[in-house]
Order: sequence, then C-alpha cells, then structure tokens
Amino acid sequence: MVKKRSLLFIGLFAAFTIANVSAQNKQEVYSWNNLPKIQSPVFKTDTFNIVKFGAVPDGITLNTKSINAAIAACNAKGGGVVLIPGGLWSTGPVELKSNVNLHIVRDAILQFTDDFSQYPLVEGNWEGLPQMRNQSPLYANNAENIAVTGSGIVDGNGNAWRMVKKDKLTESQWKKLVASGGVVGEDQRTWYPSEETLKGSKLKNPGAISPEKDAAFFASIKDFLRPNLLVFSNCKKVLLEGVTFQNSPAWCLHPILCTDLTVKNVYAKNPWYAQNGDGIDVESCRNVLIENSTFDVGDDGICIKSGRDEAGRKRGVPTENLIARNNVVYHAHGGFVIGSEMSGGARNLFVSDCSFIGTDIGLRFKTTRGRGGVVEKIFAKNINMKDITGEAILFDMYYMAQDPIALAGEKRTNPKVQLYPVTEATPVFREFTISDITCNGASKAVFVRGLPEMSISNISFENMVIKSEKGIDLQEAKNISFKNIHLISASSQPLVNVQNTSDLKVDKLQFSSAETLFKISGIKSKNLLVSNTDTNKAKSKTEFADDASNKSLTIK
Repeated sequence: MVKKRSLLFIGLFAAFTIANVSAQNKQEVYSWNNLPKIQSPVFKTDTFNIVKFGAVPDGITLNTKSINAAIAACNAKGGGVVLIPGGLWSTGPVELKSNVNLHIVRDAILQFTDDFSQYPLVEGNWEGLPQMRNQSPLYANNAENIAVTGSGIVDGNGNAWRMVKKDKLTESQWKKLVASGGVVGEDQRTWYPSEETLKGSKLKNPGAISPEKDAAFFASIKDFLRPNLLVFSNCKKVLLEGVTFQNSPAWCLHPILCTDLTVKNVYAKNPWYAQNGDGIDVESCRNVLIENSTFDVGDDGICIKSGRDEAGRKRGVPTENLIARNNVVYHAHGGFVIGSEMSGGARNLFVSDCSFIGTDIGLRFKTTRGRGGVVEKIFAKNINMKDITGEAILFDMYYMAQDPIALAGEKRTNPKVQLYPVTEATPVFREFTISDITCNGASKAVFVRGLPEMSISNISFENMVIKSEKGIDLQEAKNISFKNIHLISASSQPLVNVQNTSDLKVDKLQFSSAETLFKISGIKSKNLLVSNTDTNKAKSKTEFADDASNKSLTIK
C-alpha cells in the first residue's frame, strides 16, 4: 500500500513538474499580442532633502558626503525620496541604495566633479569583460526598488575624461582643445586629457584584471580607465524616468544583470564625437522597457549586450524580454543595436514605433568570430528613418571595432573570407522579423553578411519603403524572405546582390529602374525564388558569376 502511494505521489509530482515546465515555457513564447511584463518599483512618500544633510548648491562645494548620507538615511528608514532641489550641485560618486528614489527637480544640475581623485579604482566591467575602472559617478550594486526620476540634469563631466580625434572637430575646435591642456599623440591626430590617458591608450586591454597587474600599474593609467556615467549592477525593479543624462566619460547608461528595468522619458545626450559615448547599453538584463526616450550621442544609441567572448559565454546570461518603443535617436552609430558583445545571447526583443534621424546605421546587428552566443527571436516594426549615413538595416558578422562610417582619408578593405570550423565561439544570428520600415535616405537599404561556416538565417522583411543609393546586399545567408518591398535606388550597381545565399524568397519587389536587377554569385547560391515582380523595368534581369548556376534563380 505504501509502495502504491509512493508511486502515485511520484507520478503526480512528475505530472506537476511537466505541467509547470510547460507553463514556464509557454510564458516565454512572446509575440506582439503577448509582450513581456515589466514590474515597476514603488516608493514611500517620505522625503529626504539633501540640504538638510549639509549640501550646498554653489557649484563649488563637494557634496558627496551629504548626498550619500541622505540616501543612506532614506534607506535605513525603509525608503522614500531623496530630493535634489534646484541648484548646481557638485559631487563625487553617488551610490543608490534599495527603496530609494533619487529625484532631481527641473532646475537642478547634479554635476560630477572633474577631480579624478574622487573616483577610486574598483573592479567593474568594460565592454563585456571584467575590468578595473574608475568608480562610476552614479552607481548601485545588488539594490532593489530604486529609481532616478525628475526632470533635472545629471552631468558626468565627460569632456575631462575623453580622448578626441582631430578628424571629428573643425580646425578651430581642435586648436581650442589643444590649447586647453592635455597632450597630443605622436600622430598629431588624437588629443588626450593627460599623459596617463595617452599611456593607457598604447597598451592592449590595459584594464583587464590579471595577476601580473598590481595597484601601482592601474594607478599609472588611472585616467585612461574612464567610468560609465551610470552603472546599476545586479539590481531589481529599477526606474529611470524624465532625467537628462549627459556628458558621460564613457557609456551613458549601463544596467548590467538587472531584472525589471524601466527607462522612460529620459534624454541621453553626448557630443557626437564622444568616443564610446553610447546612450544606453542594456547588458544581460531581463524584463526591460525603454520608451518615450531620446538619444543623441557619440556611439550606439540603444544597444543590447550580454558579455564578450569566453567571459560572456561563461556568464551565460542573455538580454531577454525587452521592449523598446516610441523612442527617437538622432546622432548615433546605430539607432537600435545588438552587439558586438553578445556572447551570452539575446532573445525576445521587441522594437517598435521608433524614429532614427541622422544615425550612421538604423537597425544594426553586429558580431564577430570569437563571440559565440545566439541572438534570436528579434522583432522590429514601425520604424521611420531619415538621413541614414550608412545602411538602413545591417547584419554583420565581421565587426572590426571601428566607426561604421570611415573618417575622411581613412582607407578600409573588405575582410578576407575564410572558412573556419564551427565551435562555441561561433556566433549565431537567426529568427528576425522586420516589418513596416520607412527610410528616406541611406547609403544602402539592407546589408546581410554572415560567415562561410555560419549563415545568418531565418530573416523576414516585409512592407518596406527605402530610398537609398544602393539596394540589397546578401552574403552568406539562408532562408531570407522579402515581401512587399519598394526600393528607390540611384546606383547603377545590381539592385539585389546575392552571394552564397540559399532559400531566398522575394515577393512583390517594386523599383523604378535598374541596370541589373539580380546579381547571383557563389556556388552556395540556390533555391532563389522571385514572384509578383515586374522585372521588365530592369535593363538586365540577371547576372551570374563565381560558379553560380543560372538554375539557382526562378522568376515567376
């Protein structure tokens, strides 16, 4: 009898477990009609004014102790609001603690000091790797229920930290910068704020933590180890709302390993030439909402990351369940970006109703060999773009850690194509759905470039109108579909270039004219189907090269 009851219990437990796992898996299947849910923090109304803790708004007094004391007191009493009232508040690093809402009013500027001695060296994370860095001006570790709200300004004094390339300034701007102090590199093309910064720039990965590097070494290059303006690490229920975050030493906003993150109505602002001046980098976070925000920065606008190479794969935490909607991105290397540090993967990302104006690239998905990681189940719709310098939509597995647009006089060559074995370090891009895209002005409409050993696969493009110099370029891809695409291209090059790409479907492609409609090259190009397309508008319908078979393409 006991044995029968035990077997019955085991059977019921197994059934429950299977049902529970099935329910969890079901919850992970998201769509536009079933978006991820993000929890928001809730705070007590108790208010702690930093003035009562001795803060002085004269722009000179260093208020670090006063502001942190107010936050500590608020936290100790169960939480509430720490008020930054009107004024210019100079400060060193500020640590946010659980249950605290740091509220910055409209006429308040929280100005972080340019006295580098106020920022101790700490173990942190930089571009997906464990690194020694200067303490971030605004930071939180392992906190829960935290926020930075209001409509004031957080200024990171980034101009004191950043190196600047001469080619990104006018002649008068360059002369003024050089006259301000600092040092110019041997090539006379880059300005550095200090000798320490210049020294660090000459070393390979100098911030990496390793046994042979002692405190004296890191101290000798301290100025080079620029902090991100805001770093929240391992935090839960985070809100950033209404505030302007500007002038960051490196990245502007960097949540890492956070859960339930809401970013709304913020303005991330950096000079267009700000090196590594990203807007927001969401790294290995789960359940994220970014909405109604504006980004005008020196590097990527809204960027998704999850660690770099072996360190990222070992961490193994993807960025997942993210919604980015109703955002505007002005200058940036990319409007919405994934990579290149995506070794932990990314999935279930929903991007909609965004405008990209003057960005280098619109939708930018980048990686390279060595990263590994799987990026999948990415959805983008209702994206409007204008004056895009490079590609409107780009997938590239040959990222080379360079600005996407070459500077004046800079020479670049295409990467050498070689076949490598597939390993855990081979990145994967698959299952993207992109629809309802309008772009008025770009260098190229769509560029997809996979690896010979790992094609970019299962990408759907639908309902797009793109005015660009060049059309569509597909290399090392498979199972790609285009439906209802209108290309307005001025180039005499092939409107659609297909290289080593298989299982391509093009349905209802509209264009005004073309010298050559399709150029097919490479022995791997096969199963290419074109339907509902008036090919007579092209002077030449097809061109085959590099062992491509003329049977690889069917036009119905």
